Amino acid sequence: MKQMERIAGFILLAIVILFGMFGLSSSMLYFRLMMGAILGYALARGFMGFAGSVNRAYKGGSTKLMRALMFMFFVSAAVSTAVLYNADVSQFDLWVNPINLGLILGGLLFGFGMAFASCCASGVLTDLVAAFPRGIVTLLFFCIGVFVGFPIQNTASWVQDSLIKFGDKNGVYFPDLFAFDGLQGYLGALILTGILCLIVVKLSYLYEKKRKEAGTYFGIGSETVQLAAEKKSLDETEAVCPCSEEGYVKIFARPWSLRTAVLVISAVFVLLMGVTKAGWGASTPYGFWFGKLLMLFGVKVETIVEFTKGAAGPYQMPFFEHPINVQNVGIVLGTFVYMLTSNNFISFCKSSWKMNPKQALFYAIGGFAMGFGTRLSNGCNVGALYTPIANFSLSGWIFLVVLVIGGVVGNIIAKKVRLDG
Repeated sequence: MKQMERIAGFILLAIVILFGMFGLSSSMLYFRLMMGAILGYALARGFMGFAGSVNRAYKGGSTKLMRALMFMFFVSAAVSTAVLYNADVSQFDLWVNPINLGLILGGLLFGFGMAFASCCASGVLTDLVAAFPRGIVTLLFFCIGVFVGFPIQNTASWVQDSLIKFGDKNGVYFPDLFAFDGLQGYLGALILTGILCLIVVKLSYLYEKKRKEAGTYFGIGSETVQLAAEKKSLDETEAVCPCSEEGYVKIFARPWSLRTAVLVISAVFVLLMGVTKAGWGASTPYGFWFGKLLMLFGVKVETIVEFTKGAAGPYQMPFFEHPINVQNVGIVLGTFVYMLTSNNFISFCKSSWKMNPKQALFYAIGGFAMGFGTRLSNGCNVGALYTPIANFSLSGWIFLVVLVIGGVVGNIIAKKVRLDG
């Protein structure tokens, strides 16, 4: 059975590559597929998801993932500077999101939803492989939330217009604040980003220390596994034959450290910036997916367009012609590849298949809250947090603050309801 899983994983990898080469209509879509696959692989092998930055801290006291995210944000911003410096910034789709009531409410809702669903916009895609029942329920209601939120996002000034603006951006772009620094503002922007990252890291350490002193630090199982794997790698003083079982496990199965995962994700982010002229986004197509589902049941595209106040194109175009659709499918497939090649797919399926009605309700509420929240904040954990911060937007940092608040409130309510139930 172990060999069958491994073989299936490599066959799937070959299918992904061949599909990208011959099944997609352009090399850019093929690029999107491969970037998505690498993201899915890194998220799965690094036991990483943005939702855990709050959920792990609340439940187990560990802030290791939050600190790892700060490292990723800074590295991504630093390397993105190489892409943006001396370039015509107007040619890039920089995610300098508006700062307004929508950003705050959307962040609160998204954080709340993360606590109930135990995942985020990209995490729900990996959950389709690692925890299918939870993943499919969360994704369905995430799609509904995005779809229902489209009319507000497309028409409400309190979502579209920034209350704080600087320069010609609909928000605050850090390089504009430091135009005097002699390096087109990027030196000052990078220093400010580094300071903000360090503040979050310091607060994370203080919070973790307080939990340990109070005896409420329990740690996180996946982080313990990662530490054991990292220690084993450090203890290996001799080269391991790649053809041996030990060599296979080291190359294809052993979990990555959080740092390795974030470095890979940062590399993908910079490649996306350089090739597509835009960062990483995930959630908007979820609303299009629900619209396409409605069309299967006879709802006319004109009715959908009238409701959403958007364009008909995304609902009418072939699924694999939309670049983010292809990238999101790549995330699912990349997760599949790791789960199979590491011999974890069957065991994870067996352990995560059961779901009671109460759990399903939690996932549904969480999915809807996240989906609707993304329309108010103009993005999810990648579209309103990661990409804006890496693009030097103040909006990303504000989203982080309200996201944490929403996540804490959601975890408190979820814990109370579970205990009372």
